[in-house]
Formats: sequence, structure tokens, C-alpha cells
Amino acid sequence: MKQNHPTVKFGKTGILLINLGTPDSTNWFDIRRYLKEFLSDKRVIEVNPIVWQLILNLFILTFRPSKTAKAYKEIWLKKENMSPLLYYTIKQTEKISGFFKTENLVIDFAMRYGNPSIKSKILKLQDEGCENLVILPLYPQYAAPTTATVCDEVYRTLMNMRWQPSLKIIPHYESNPLYIKALVNSIHKKINEINWKPDLILASYHGIPKKYFDKGDPYHCYCHKTTRLIAEKFNAIEIKTTFQSRFGPQEWLQPYTDKTLEELPKAGKKNVLAICPGFSSDCVETLEEILIQGKESFIESGGENFDMVPCLNDNDDHILLLKNLIEKNT
Repeated sequence: MKQNHPTVKFGKTGILLINLGTPDSTNWFDIRRYLKEFLSDKRVIEVNPIVWQLILNLFILTFRPSKTAKAYKEIWLKKENMSPLLYYTIKQTEKISGFFKTENLVIDFAMRYGNPSIKSKILKLQDEGCENLVILPLYPQYAAPTTATVCDEVYRTLMNMRWQPSLKIIPHYESNPLYIKALVNSIHKKINEINWKPDLILASYHGIPKKYFDKGDPYHCYCHKTTRLIAEKFNAIEIKTTFQSRFGPQEWLQPYTDKTLEELPKAGKKNVLAICPGFSSDCVETLEEILIQGKESFIESGGENFDMVPCLNDNDDHILLLKNLIEKNT
């Protein structure tokens, strides 16, 4: 009996970095598939599910994929044939793996929506002998539509596993000193590269519907906390928090980034530097929505100079932060 027992790998710890997700390509069908999964999440859209599925399938998934595909084509990495978000998440995983020279630690990544899926990567880590699983959601500021839905998908996967690993989820890190330092360094680097002085630094975070905040979601507070900690390092330049990427007719967290960019030149703020601290990797929301659309809107409204600080991506100090988070939780 002992001789016929299959070989079972064991004794390892799996670290899974999880980002939001990305379509597989810029074609209509891949965009539609990605949007359907994303917008079907009950934490992302908190309305009557029957009514929402009718709206989603009859209207949104008919018309929105074309608009979204156009945005992705603006920022798609042609040489690598992937989105910047996927590219930088891969780079982050590779660089972090280089710090841990042990066979007992396996570092990988997954996407909450799209590919590679959380389920596929958890099962892969189990096959590699990972009895312990550490999840690192790449969302500095906790919100139910981001961090919590990552947890939901992890738990759903575990519910269907006969042999479950132990589980630890690394919490939000909006005020981690290494995170703040990395953001401050990235701002200084960009200011040294441009030949004009910003009148204002615009810290733009992804928005959520205001009713989520009213129900107790702490995201709004965490965003303002990050901005406050950054601002303490920039006494001479005003820093303003705004919220972008609103979707649908309901009220979202304010002030809105797009409306603010239109109003700033009228208030005498004609040289603006934007940063998106809530995004761990550059993506369609930062590169297309802010650096392309936002800049165009700002200049058309009378602005003179506009630029954006890149996300932390695979910067050395970002990798150091993620490494530190992993070390503290393994």
C-alpha cells in the first residue's frame, strides 16, 4: 500500500500577489468578457442583481466594450502584447522572487478579474507543495470593492478544496512608512525631470459610490490619510485629494478628478502634477484616463503644464516595500 501512494509535495509557503485584472487583448470579445466578470461582482455593483444583470447584458456589455477597447489600445504595450498592469505585476513578482533564495517559498501572482485567475494560481501553489498561503492584495487603501472581493474569491476557492492550506491575508498599507517614502521619492524624481514648478499636486484615487462610504466603507479615510502623510513632506506645494473613474448616474466620492482638472486653471492653478497613489501599477485608469484624457481636459480649460508621476510599478523602493510586507507576514 505504501509503495502505491502518490508523491505529495509539502512544506512550502506560497505568496500570491493579486492585482485588479486586465483583458487578454484589446479585441471586443476579450474586453467584453473582462467587463462582464468585473461588473458582475456584487461588491463592485451593489444593486438588485436581477435588475443589474438585465442592464449589464442588454445595454452596458453591448456598448461599453468598444469605448473601453479604444482606451486600452491607447496604452497597450505592443512589443510585450500585454497591458501595463500585467507587465508590471509580472516584473514585481520576478523582482521580489529574487530576494528570497529558498525553495520553501514560492512567489506568484494572480488577477482578481481576467487571467491568470486566483483559483488557478491557488491550485497551482497547492500542487507545488504550498501548505501555507499568504495573499498580498496590491491595494494600499482597503475598500470592499477591491481588497474584500479578493478575499471573497480566495475563500470561494478554498471552500471547494479538500486539502486546504493555512491562510493569511496581508492587510492594507496606506500609511506604511516605506510606502509613503516610495511615493515621496517618485514625486521628487518627477519634479526633478520637469522644467516647471507645480502649483499643485493632485492625488487622484479610484472612486467608489458615496453610498458605500455611508454604509461604513473606510476607503475614503484611508485615501485622505495617505495624502496627508505625503503632504507632510511637501510644505511648499499644496496637495489635493480627488476621486476618479466614476461609473453610472449615482453620486460618488468627491471632489471628482475630471471636474477638478477643469476648474483648477480658473482658480489660478495652471501647472499641475498628478499622482495616483492607490494604483500599484500603471494601467488604463492612470495612463489613459489621467495622463491622456485628464491632461487634454486640463489644457483645454486653460492649464499650461501637466504631467503625471508614474505609479510605483517595479521601482526599487516599491519592491522593498512589498518584500517588507511579505517578511512581516511569513
